[in-house]
Parts: sequence; C-alpha cells; structure tokens
Amino acid sequence: MENIEVPEYFICPISLQIMKDPITIVTGITYDRDSIERWLSKNPNNNAICPVTKLHVPRDSDLTPNHTLRRLIQAWCVSNGFNVVDRVLTPKPPLSKFYVLNLVLDLSVPKMENIKTLEKLEMLAKENERNKTYMVEVGVHETLVNFLIQCYKKCNTNGLEKALSTLCLIWDFSSCHENKVKNREEMLIDSITWALGLDHDMQNHAMIKNHAMNVLRFIIGKANTSTLDRLKPQLFEKIIRFLRESDSNTTTITQKGVNAALQVMVDTSPSGKNRNLMIQSRAILELIELELNFSSNKKNKELIFGILFNLCSCADGRAQLLSHAAGIALITKRILKVSPIVDEKAILILCLISKYSATSGILQEMLKVESVSKICTVIQADFPSHIKDKAREILRSHFDVWKNSPCVEVATLTRYA
Repeated sequence: MENIEVPEYFICPISLQIMKDPITIVTGITYDRDSIERWLSKNPNNNAICPVTKLHVPRDSDLTPNHTLRRLIQAWCVSNGFNVVDRVLTPKPPLSKFYVLNLVLDLSVPKMENIKTLEKLEMLAKENERNKTYMVEVGVHETLVNFLIQCYKKCNTNGLEKALSTLCLIWDFSSCHENKVKNREEMLIDSITWALGLDHDMQNHAMIKNHAMNVLRFIIGKANTSTLDRLKPQLFEKIIRFLRESDSNTTTITQKGVNAALQVMVDTSPSGKNRNLMIQSRAILELIELELNFSSNKKNKELIFGILFNLCSCADGRAQLLSHAAGIALITKRILKVSPIVDEKAILILCLISKYSATSGILQEMLKVESVSKICTVIQADFPSHIKDKAREILRSHFDVWKNSPCVEVATLTRYA
C-alpha cells in the first residue's frame, strides 16, 4: 500500500490526507469537511480566508458536498485494496440547528431523560467543529452552565460528568457569546468548587474533577480582576487537594487536569490576596512534592516554577519553601535541566531568598546543594543579561560568607562576584 500513488485531487489541501467527505467552498476549492470546518472555526467573526486562494470566506457561506469526487475516492479505495477501515464512508447528513435547539429545550426542563440528552450533546460535540459552532449559537453552553448550577444547588450529580465534559469541548467556541455567561461567573465558580470537592467513593469522581478543572481554567482565563480578587479560600483548598490526589496511585487524575489546575494557579497568583490563600493551603509544599514525585512534563514544570516564583515574592511563601527539606535543592537542580523559562524562574527565586531570607543556615545549605556553583555556571552560560545580573547580585551579596568554603573555588567566585 505504501507504493500506491494517491491522485493529487483526492488529497485535502489542509490535512494532506485522502478526503473522506469532500466539500467545495465559495472560492471553488475542495477540502475535507472536518479540516475546513476546523480552519473556519479558528477565524470567527467573518475573518476567515480560503487557505489556498487567500480569498475572504463569509462565515455563513455554503459548504457544498462534492458527491462526484467522493464516489471517485470511494471507488479508488476499493479498487486499490484498502481495507474496510480505510475505505471512505458515506458521510452523515449535516447537523441542523433545529435538532440542537430541541435538545437544549429538553435539557432546560428537569426530567429523567436529561441524561440521554446530555449524552447526545456530548457525542455531537465530539464529532466535528461545525457541530460545536451550532451548539454555541443555539445556547448549549448557557444551558449547560444553568444545569451545572442547578446540580450544585440541589447537590445532584446525575448527568454532571456529561455536562462538564461537553462544556470543555465547546467552551473555546463560545468566546463571542461569553457575555451571556459573565453575569453568572461567580455562581459558576462556586459550582465548580463544589464539583471539585466530591467524595472519592462516588462513581466517576476523578473524571468529574478533571472536567471541572478544565472548565475552571477557561473561566479564570477570561475572568476580570474584580472576579479574581473575590475568589474564596475553599476554591484553593480544592485545587491543592486535586493536585495532592494526582500525586497518588489511587485516582485517575490526568495530565491535562493537572495542567489546568496549575494554569489556574498561575493566572490567580499575581493577586496578593490569592497568594496568601494559596500559602495558607500549603500550596508550595504540595507543588514541591508534585514536582518531585509526579512525572510532570516540561509545560507543567514551567507552570510550577512560575507559581513558586509568585508565591515566593512574599515572606510567608519563602518561609514555606525553605521549610521543605528539598526546597532549595529542587530549585537548584532544575537549572539548566528543563527549559529557559524554568531557568529564569529558578534564578529569580534564589535571588529572592538570597535578598530577604538569607540566614547563615540557608547560605550554608545553598553551598551544600551546589546552588553557588550552579549560579556561577549560569553566568558563564548563554543566558539573557538580566538573568546573569541577578546571578551576580546573589554572589556579591554573600561573597564574604562563601569565599571561605571548600565547596566552591575562590577564584571562580571572585571572578564572577
């Protein structure tokens, strides 16, 4: 099969794969339906262009099925021995807004069939991009937000997982309609906080929490400053508990869920009030344990160090980091090991500790875990000038203490300090 040459006009210009459902847009170019719908959905508000011709494509323009080309592709696949999985299937008819609107109306009335309605909505959202656009246009996201709030008020978890899952799938498509949800933002955050606190014994509790954390990430990412300043202590307690659960073998918290939780903390930690709430929830200790024990990817490590830097900007945060036996060692060991972002945050954290929390014991610990040697390496390496300046500042501040130590070469220390 690898030696068979596929006719050029069978290939979608976007995905570069054989088209399963070829459709022609107003510019006369044919694409695979999923590919062009995904392309157009990324350029809402009538800003879309044809990827090939670069001509403007009106948002409500027709996508015309190319039945002749689809039959040719089907026949070619069969004649060239493609198996059943590879053969091009007859596409489903396009989703109608009227059908989605009926589902919304069904869901707005509390009844036993709500679970089936939620399952249908989730399935539609998973199918393709156009379905998600239609769902948002008829108000599915608003209905799901109302459903979630009602679940919270009644402490009812029936359908909660499906509602949260579907919200995750369509939230990015609701940006042009988000003002309709804005006035319920705080109630929605309270509902998410409740979902994050559900008991371990409940069925699917981990998946509910994963979805809830991803929805929270979307909300916080768009929230204004006044909303962020009114976040409650319980929310941060639940986030820290979520991260603690991810660090155990008794739950199925996903990497995506952990990433969402860390992103929420990054977005909220610039606020002094939120920093204090996180520190009171022992966030720094949990983040250190998470970084040490959980196989975090590079992105998660960068988020963790970003949060640690924000929290270490206050005295209580630095004290909490220094109270952990591996605090300084962790910050030091990750320099030059992960990414430039982690390098920068690590040096800035060490600079804060050196400037504001440098007891004799801390300075000796920095020698033992090779922080001083690593700082000298940073100055010699290809780092931005502002990071090198911070490293030199650390060395100059405590040169008199470190110069007599056998753990570092005096000549090297003298040269860079």
